[in-house]
Amino acid sequence: MKVTISDIAKAANVAKSTVSKVLNDSPKISRETKLRVRQIMKEMNYTPSSIATGLARQSSYNIGLLVDMSKGSEFLNQFFYNIIGGIESVIGSLKYELTIANVQHSSPEDHFLNRLVHSKRVDGIIANNSVLTEALAAELDRLQFPYIAIGEIPAPGSWVDFDNELGGRMLTQHLLTQRYSSIAFIGGQRDEKIFTRRYNGYAQALEQSGLTASQDRIINGKADEHEGYRAALTLLQNPDRPDAIVCMTNYAAFGALQAARELGINVPAELGIAAFDEYPLSRYTTPPLTSLNIDTFKLGVSSGHLLMERISGGSGLPSRHLLLEPELILRESTTRN
Repeated sequence: MKVTISDIAKAANVAKSTVSKVLNDSPKISRETKLRVRQIMKEMNYTPSSIATGLARQSSYNIGLLVDMSKGSEFLNQFFYNIIGGIESVIGSLKYELTIANVQHSSPEDHFLNRLVHSKRVDGIIANNSVLTEALAAELDRLQFPYIAIGEIPAPGSWVDFDNELGGRMLTQHLLTQRYSSIAFIGGQRDEKIFTRRYNGYAQALEQSGLTASQDRIINGKADEHEGYRAALTLLQNPDRPDAIVCMTNYAAFGALQAARELGINVPAELGIAAFDEYPLSRYTTPPLTSLNIDTFKLGVSSGHLLMERISGGSGLPSRHLLLEPELILRESTTRN
């Protein structure tokens, strides 16, 4: 049997009008009462009809972009602003505004579900998969509230991402065509889905060429300049050193180039280096890096389109998973004469 406002009011020992005011985030209701009533709603798996069915009748003409302001990497880089520009290019023409919301909160009352969703201040949400946890996605699904994740998330969520597995194959296949045969992979944590996808593509390309991804050629770690340098030194000082390296990011590749230079190893004659991500270093290194261009503006555009589909199509739409194709940019770091 469907849970009603009356059921919630009875369980919380308040009037139905109080429950309605909590749903509308009325300032007349105390913080303690709001927290208690919302906890009961969650325990009783109550879906407010104003959220589940009222979207077609009401619109704030606002889209929420969730960020974690405690992580500088979430917003202090070009990728973040490219994504914003892509989203704006879609929703702006439809008269929607974009609200950037911090998911960090000091109390349950400040949670974005209360600030944005229950209060109906936004019509939909876009968030990176590092912010949109499985639990939050499940709650948005329960509320039948439109959202799109940037990056892969478990079913039944909708998401858009670049095909990282394809990217791993593209980089590795290119190195193989340049007559490199002992190819290492550096950077990324094994428990990260993005590493798993990129590594799988790398391993698939080797297998398709009759080679094996040897575990002593794989070095995990933070994909930055320092760890890239450290990992490359470890590999290149081994008597049985690789003749090419696929790097998780161009920052890791920058560190690998530094290690090769210190050891007197010529790039690309003796060592090929290729990297995921074009921005910001690839074209400026010595030699310039072969890399994959991950067009984050296009990522924003695609997430904006998917969210608008979900807002206009209602809760009956099936989930969508969209993989975008990266672009291989060939430069001197892998080009053998």
